[in-house]
Amino acid sequence: MNRLTADPLDADTLLLAPEVVLTPEGPLRDHAVLVADGTFRAVEPADRRGRRHPHLTPVPLPGHVLMPGFVDAHHHLTQSFGSALAFGEPSEIFRRVWVPLEGALDEESAYLAAKLAALESLRGGFTTVADAGTRAPVDVEAVASAARDAGIRCVLGLVCADADEPGPGPTLAAAEKHLARYEGDALIHPSLAVPIPESATDRTLRDTALLAAEAGAVVQIHVNEHLAAVERSLLRHGLRPLEHLHTVGALGPQLLGAHATLLTPGELTLLADTGTAISYNPVASAWKGNAVAPAVAMAERGIRFGLGTDGTRGDGFRLLDAAEFAQRIAYGLAVGDSSCGAGWTWLEHATGRGADAVGLGERTGRIAEGAAADFLLVDITGPEMRPSWDLPWELVRRANRDQIKAVFVAGRLRLREGWPTDWDGPALVEQAAAVAEEVVARAPVTRVHPTSVEHRRRS
Repeated sequence: MNRLTADPLDADTLLLAPEVVLTPEGPLRDHAVLVADGTFRAVEPADRRGRRHPHLTPVPLPGHVLMPGFVDAHHHLTQSFGSALAFGEPSEIFRRVWVPLEGALDEESAYLAAKLAALESLRGGFTTVADAGTRAPVDVEAVASAARDAGIRCVLGLVCADADEPGPGPTLAAAEKHLARYEGDALIHPSLAVPIPESATDRTLRDTALLAAEAGAVVQIHVNEHLAAVERSLLRHGLRPLEHLHTVGALGPQLLGAHATLLTPGELTLLADTGTAISYNPVASAWKGNAVAPAVAMAERGIRFGLGTDGTRGDGFRLLDAAEFAQRIAYGLAVGDSSCGAGWTWLEHATGRGADAVGLGERTGRIAEGAAADFLLVDITGPEMRPSWDLPWELVRRANRDQIKAVFVAGRLRLREGWPTDWDGPALVEQAAAVAEEVVARAPVTRVHPTSVEHRRRS
């Protein structure tokens, strides 16, 4: 396996010569990539690099793929202290686990939880995460600071929930302030977030959509995820959650709906007609959901979607595998679909199309001139990838996190061999683990099932 040294990669301007460059047009061999000022300045045949850049020394990267960083279209950064508390639990765990856990966080612990999650994401190849808004009683800047300090790009949600309040005025004022707060920030991209449609008034659902559309931002909403939520919406409005969002004017290109596992044919048409985006979260479906979102059907109908972890595990290659595998189990086997979208579908929706879903399609998600230099160097010399016959499929089904040798965000080397290059990752992990014990001890979490260790002892 190849080992990279940091020195030639830790520069403001880089001329990289990998074995393969994974571009929107497909894998390219014998190409060089120029990175400067945080962006890709050129992707060109290697035989031109000497003539066009005589002042630069190329960094040869034999046995490596230079590919876009993954985009996590749905995350909860401040939930990292309780990840395993949700294992084996029935659906709608946010009421019993996540709301109590996040409510027990203060500024320091929220920062540590978010930075721990950001580190895990970077180690898994994610260069962008969409955080769906913390419920912690802290300034959201704690999450922004953690993402910024970790070096990851973050679409940062501000929770706008006023269903139990007398009016939407304070919520909308805070939303406007949040959207303006991070203007010009290199890594933080503000968004608005409504936990579920029933947590906001119809007016706020409509007005947050308008605010986000005007600002070029997104509104993140969990929608049609669980049977219980669909039934509550039918009882209250006579409409399913997605249908209700449509009637109040909340659907559109500015909406990023999380999960959407329970969709009727009519709701698929609504998504296609309105340009609404979805985060397809296959691991969350397997761990605590009611169903698997019909992602292949969405791809066929041109519905915009990305792939999200929902905070389950920050591992981009395992997410790719889960995305394809879940479609095969839930839909493909029954109809004899042996492809289920093929490798490129999942690579595209984990990178460029995922960036589009979270509102950053013009900025990141692809190896192309003018795009932000958010990318990975992946070792393909091991037995998992040799011999190579179909690189996209191989990345989806056979690649592993330990093959990610370097992670770059905005042109800067953030991780090498799995750890940060300019801050102490192991020290953060130890500090976060100690603080997590204190937070979980005081959080009024309610679990239905015992831990697996307790279950074993009882049985």
